[in-house]
Amino acid sequence: MEHSSPFLFLLFLFLFLFISSSESVTFNCSGTTTCQSLAGYVAPNSTTYGAILSLFQVPTLSQLLGANNLPLSTPASFPIPASSVVRVPLPCSCADGKGRSNHTPVYTVKPTDAGLDDIARLTYDLLITYEEIAEVNGIAAPYKIHAGEKLWIPLPCSCDAVDGEEVVHLAHLVEPGSTIDLIAEQFAASPETLLRINGIVDPRKLEAGQAIDVPLKACSSAISSTSLDSNLRLSNDSYALTANDCIQCSCSSASGYQLACHSTRGLNKFCSSVKCNNQLSLGGTSNSGCEQTTCAYAGYTNATASHSTNILTKTVSRSLCSSAPAPAPSPSGGAGSTPSGGSTPGGGSPPASNHSSFRTISHGNWMWLLMTFIVAFIGSSHSA
Repeated sequence: MEHSSPFLFLLFLFLFLFISSSESVTFNCSGTTTCQSLAGYVAPNSTTYGAILSLFQVPTLSQLLGANNLPLSTPASFPIPASSVVRVPLPCSCADGKGRSNHTPVYTVKPTDAGLDDIARLTYDLLITYEEIAEVNGIAAPYKIHAGEKLWIPLPCSCDAVDGEEVVHLAHLVEPGSTIDLIAEQFAASPETLLRINGIVDPRKLEAGQAIDVPLKACSSAISSTSLDSNLRLSNDSYALTANDCIQCSCSSASGYQLACHSTRGLNKFCSSVKCNNQLSLGGTSNSGCEQTTCAYAGYTNATASHSTNILTKTVSRSLCSSAPAPAPSPSGGAGSTPSGGSTPGGGSPPASNHSSFRTISHGNWMWLLMTFIVAFIGSSHSA
């Protein structure tokens, strides 16, 4: 019995260190701005776009499909294999120097959820920690939750410009064996920028499963600051429906990171054809010598006396004769690619990687280490 007290003390100490090892997942975000951000969700099990739509409470299927550059005809039931990376659009809100998803998603606790860590680790793939869920929901005991309870999941995000340029921030989960240099190459970013905005002093301490802030270059646009969609930001190989689904805008490095928009006509019966004053159709171009003129989308307002949408346009000219730097390399396939199992739009993780299995193995190794420690301690106690 004289050995039981130190044994239990060491056991509880070891368990405390193991359980409390999670790190905060927060991104810097100055001011009180709002924007659209992205989260790179790694599906722990096979699922569907409809299930992810529900889990993250994305308002429309088209938003989820656009973020992943999939055709609008893709059904919600389309299968997603386990370990696939899916980009999830999030409304981001900045306060107190931090960016968090704007009171969404709201998760309903299931009878099978063992605690907040279970939800953070198994449901949201450690895009968030249980401490952060507990903090925003005022929960003192993370293991005391009840089936049916509603929890805000404050996912990390940011709206900050980076090096003076507008970007779309992506919460990216580090893959096993990855490095800052590999991530920078994957997403056409600089290693120095990734280290700076994530506050990483020693890149060798980057851990698999760690969520880091990756700024994706956004397309420039002619959208007015007074437009109802003035905060529309799109990264490479993505699109979005806007102006009450009357307009579809897309971003591609192939277009020199200029937002390209056209009328959808057919998605909404109240939509009409859109032209500029020079009679060019929206998205259309004309050339005259070295000058190219484009009818660009400039935003929209809602008509007060009818269901119609007032589409704003702007004529934009650029020279084709001046030398311009080559566009940044595209980290993924072309726009509107057909969905396939394990697809990784916009330079997502390679299909062969498996975050979920890595965490399971890693967790198992810790447990085996704990068991080995206990057995060794008991053996030494008896031999003494």
